[in-house]
Amino acid sequence: MTDTTYDVLAIGNAIVDVLAQTDDQLIADEGLTKGGMSLIDADRAVSLYEKMGQGQEISGGAAANTLAGLAMLGAKCRFIGQVAKDQLGEVYAHDLGAVGVDFTHPPRDGDVPTGRCLILVSPDGERTMNTFLGASHYLPGSAIDEKAIAGAKIVFLEGYMWDPPEPRAAMRRALEIARESDTQIAFSTCADFCVHTHRKDFRKLIDDGLIDILFANEEEAGILEDSDPEAAIESLGKDVPLLVVTRGPNGAIAVKDGERFETKALPTTVVDTTGAGDLFAAGFLSGHLKGESVTRCLEMGAVAAAEVVSHFGARPEQDLTKLMAEKLG
Repeated sequence: MTDTTYDVLAIGNAIVDVLAQTDDQLIADEGLTKGGMSLIDADRAVSLYEKMGQGQEISGGAAANTLAGLAMLGAKCRFIGQVAKDQLGEVYAHDLGAVGVDFTHPPRDGDVPTGRCLILVSPDGERTMNTFLGASHYLPGSAIDEKAIAGAKIVFLEGYMWDPPEPRAAMRRALEIARESDTQIAFSTCADFCVHTHRKDFRKLIDDGLIDILFANEEEAGILEDSDPEAAIESLGKDVPLLVVTRGPNGAIAVKDGERFETKALPTTVVDTTGAGDLFAAGFLSGHLKGESVTRCLEMGAVAAAEVVSHFGARPEQDLTKLMAEKLG
């Protein structure tokens, strides 16, 4: 058996979030779906950026956000993703390192810049995301560190990475390595459009027994099972060892070995919902790594999610360990 080096190793898009407050009229004028996520090209990114007004640049990316939360809670983490050799790439690497996440994959040369996600935040805190993948679209198979994956306790994969061919191939290789070792595989469906586009592939990963922990929100679960959310939870709960379904203000549900667990969302003033699911996964996995009960893991996820929606950006601003102690004892 390989000695464990990392608690969690994640593969995901290396994306810098550009957040700006806006009204719903701009979202409508631009033909966007409020609360949705869409992929855009470079020209569209420039056009939309010019209309957004003043914004904040904060390192993001679904899997990386989860790792940032985990690292703050004491887990040893590594991120595999692709940035370009540019200023945003340097900022991204620095931000991950600053929260204690290892990120050593070299930046990519060429004229494709580091990816960015243009996030329009409505007055009610809902976020509408428009992602230009940039360099993250080109994560090569050579980025996969087989020894590190085999030695990790958990490999965390984000559904967003299933779209471009190179990252998808890299993730398939990571799945093979993890399954050959004692590494648990956690997978996040990430967004409605991901499940719509890759439903067949995601379903095959489940049917082939390649997912140990599945994270989805209730809409994504419903799309995956082509049913209403409640029926989807019942079905998926039988197909994966551990299912975790978030329900926004209605809390979250987990199903393990046929037993169902629930928790409520923590009361909080919602400023920006960016990263809510990512940080929920961080809190949950932190508890899972520590051998906590499923109920406790759900509660830890709820605390982390409540913190991140209380301010702009998808990375925690408060000390999560201290916050867990205050909220949960």
